[in-house]
Amino acid sequence: MIRLVASDLDGTLLLNGAQKLPEEIFPLIRELKKLGILFVAASGRQYANMKLLFEPVLKDMAFICENGAMAVQNEKILYRDSFDPALVREIVEAVYEKEGAEFSCSTKDFYYVRPKTQGYIDLMTKTVKTNCKFIQDFDEITEPCIKLAVYEEKGMTEESIRYWRERFSDRCTVVTSGYAWLDFIPFGTNKAKGIKKFQELLNAGPKECLVFGDEYNDIEMLKCVPYSFAMKHSKEGVRQAANYETERVEPVLRKLISAKGEISEVLRCIQKNV
Repeated sequence: MIRLVASDLDGTLLLNGAQKLPEEIFPLIRELKKLGILFVAASGRQYANMKLLFEPVLKDMAFICENGAMAVQNEKILYRDSFDPALVREIVEAVYEKEGAEFSCSTKDFYYVRPKTQGYIDLMTKTVKTNCKFIQDFDEITEPCIKLAVYEEKGMTEESIRYWRERFSDRCTVVTSGYAWLDFIPFGTNKAKGIKKFQELLNAGPKECLVFGDEYNDIEMLKCVPYSFAMKHSKEGVRQAANYETERVEPVLRKLISAKGEISEVLRCIQKNV
């Protein structure tokens, strides 16, 4: 019997660059709750932004935010990680100095940003609709930082990924989180940490959990439970980390609801990864 369902957002529930959830997900989350199954949104996004996306069902679900740096249920913070301030300063300065790169520095309630272009301002405030605090000087970063991200409008190339990993992977986890995004997170912080926290709260084991993801920042989550689904469009390394594949999350959830949480019934018609 499944008791926990967790899904990534961008590239998983939000397909093809969408910034609005499909309406069909909301009744599915409510039906899961009726069956005693907790739905958890697990994303690199900030909590404030995720609340906007899931506004109709906030009381029916929970959140793993900032790639696992914070977990929240019913407005209660279950845990929150943070970066060493000196490393925060070094990373944001490095991003700001690099041509074509923009940074965001996540706190509990907002992002610190120092945009170089109007395009990045529009992306953060109008497209993704994040809560931002615009700064003119790095000394203005005073709140604890729980995640840092670099955005490169033309896409995160292999060269850029290598550049950032060579600079900082000895002091934090450096992982891609989308086409144009790369995240810096404290060692030990990942979405699997959030999954384990909710397992503790529910007294649920790995075999009672179902997860969905599509990017390298989902790998730990995909590996921590046996019923893990990678999106079919995912990169090979992500698909290899999961035990199953799907094109969309919603059909799997509908099958799970029809089966009243019995995962064996869901898997009968799904191809297992080899």
